[in-house]
Amino acid sequence: MALTENDDMTPLSTHKTVRLTTAQAVVKYLAAQYSLADGDRRRLIPAALGIFGHGNVAGLGQALDELSDDLPFIQGRHEQYLAHIATAYAKASRRRATLAVTASIGPGALNLVTAAGLATINRLPLLLLPGDTYATRHQGPVLQQLEHASEADLTVNDTFRPVARFFDRITRPEQLLTALPQAMRVLTSPTDTGAVVLSLPQDIQSHAFDFPVEFFDPRDWKIRRPLPDPAEVDAVAAQIREAARPVIIAGGGVHYSDATAALEQLAEQAGIPVVESFGGKGAVSRDEWWQLGGVGLEGNFASNILVKQADLVLSVGTRLTDFVTGSQSIFENENVRFASLNVVDGDTRKQGATGILADARLGLEALTTALAGHTTSTAWQDTARTAKADWAPIRAAALDPDTAFDPAEHPHAPVTGAVLTQPQLIGLLQEHARGGDTIIAAAGGPPGDLQKVWDATGNRHCHLEFGFSCMGYEIPAAMGVRLAEGNQGQRIVTFIGDGTFLMAPTELVTAAQEGLDVTIVVSENHGYQVIHRLQMNRNGREFGNEFRYRTDGDIIAETGEKARLEGDYLKVDLRQIAEGLGARAIRVTTAAEVREALNETREVSGPVVIVVPTVPHMDLPGGDVWWDVAPAEVSNQEWVQTLRADYEGAVGRQRWFG
Repeated sequence: MALTENDDMTPLSTHKTVRLTTAQAVVKYLAAQYSLADGDRRRLIPAALGIFGHGNVAGLGQALDELSDDLPFIQGRHEQYLAHIATAYAKASRRRATLAVTASIGPGALNLVTAAGLATINRLPLLLLPGDTYATRHQGPVLQQLEHASEADLTVNDTFRPVARFFDRITRPEQLLTALPQAMRVLTSPTDTGAVVLSLPQDIQSHAFDFPVEFFDPRDWKIRRPLPDPAEVDAVAAQIREAARPVIIAGGGVHYSDATAALEQLAEQAGIPVVESFGGKGAVSRDEWWQLGGVGLEGNFASNILVKQADLVLSVGTRLTDFVTGSQSIFENENVRFASLNVVDGDTRKQGATGILADARLGLEALTTALAGHTTSTAWQDTARTAKADWAPIRAAALDPDTAFDPAEHPHAPVTGAVLTQPQLIGLLQEHARGGDTIIAAAGGPPGDLQKVWDATGNRHCHLEFGFSCMGYEIPAAMGVRLAEGNQGQRIVTFIGDGTFLMAPTELVTAAQEGLDVTIVVSENHGYQVIHRLQMNRNGREFGNEFRYRTDGDIIAETGEKARLEGDYLKVDLRQIAEGLGARAIRVTTAAEVREALNETREVSGPVVIVVPTVPHMDLPGGDVWWDVAPAEVSNQEWVQTLRADYEGAVGRQRWFG
């Protein structure tokens, strides 16, 4: 890597240069990039994760080895889950930093596609560096090359294009001079961020070029806060003044903008109840009358009652997905209007809203100033107080772990030997949580349950990934959050079902290898139970969702009955699996044992897995919100016909708002 003086007549002739391979240049450049937000300067890409194969070991592998002091490397077990670590790191860092992930070509690269979709849909920065097949072609068709009949330059990495915010295939080393700055721009853009994919052909990674020395100087990337337009603020403020029953829906943008204090000030001053999307869970940190919690399909009664009555809905930093809107059925007030505050122009216009295109914190502060002296009526505030008070005992009863579950009162619940319900287990986790702790969930029943009942006030953080609802995110996410926060006493807890655990437990090895203090609590309820619940509501009969042995007969049989999965529940030792992967693993059954396990492992170094059997089919109270999942329009099963008729009667609740 000796410095050289470039003396030819190329555009770089006036620059001192350093000769580096493409891979070395990528690593050296990433190590010098910083984000800058509100005076907080930090490494934008402080580390890399990956698995080496022939598609990246001689290129990026060599570069990461030679420059490991500048960009530390974390070894993993599955590429998708390494990318989830990076995405959770970015979420916990409020989108001010992320991690780079490298994979080999072919299957290794394609394992990153799911993670790219998650990051892009959730608007979280993620840098992916997959290997690609040869750019030079004298090798002939190489291992894992896609030989497309009509597109010779097509590779499997083109699969990333629809799920990436920025994609570039680097076929010449000097392309990095424009590609890398563009990648950093996207990673630090509040509006454009998501998965950034730099596809690196195996051979090009090792090709060298004389790069300008100044290209590797430290560089700051300012994360901008778009200012609100005063006219737009005035228009929304006028709507709020005219409204009798306004509600704020807070989304993830409140977190990324560090706008909690501004949101709380507006809610308190103007007397506006605040409800939260999955991404916005915990956007309010104070337990006040105007703090109602989760809204929508998996929201609580109090939040949903208010939104149904609202005549003005102000959404802040949210995409308003169908779980929030009840597939556009929750807004029941015939005169409801909408306002929106968002950095993304398209989101400000959803529902035909009057929009403020701006940073959430600055927009909320401007609204608070514009609404000086205004507050809602005592009647509306009393409605919110009453709804919250009515919900409190329902929530408390469902979460109470010390009231023994009585099977006689719930004959529909299978007898498994479990003595706790999943809601009771959540009650124990809530009881144990301290300020600064984080609980994580992403798919299946846990995120919906936490959205409904978790009290995230007092900085008991709730990290929910539900934009993509990706099973397998949860264990890596605990590791990403821990890497972002360091081992400083706060406990990072992932709450998952046995279905998710069995799908993706392997990064426990990485957690053990890196000494990451995380706790994984597994609700062992013998199946994909949240989908079982939906299946019963829409199909009327269980099929393929519970973890059962196959009944007598071959899988291919003359009659379908013989081939069904309708035997006893599978006997799987989750504790032993976790222990074999390097975790301290405990199986506990009673409330007292769960309390003891949580307390005893709070200060334990490395990964902890606590397996708790829970009673299947015991759910939290519903939120009285409809979801558009249609039963079969035609069927020979009479019960399906009945469910279809019910659906057709309910679909009329949907409305179009522009």
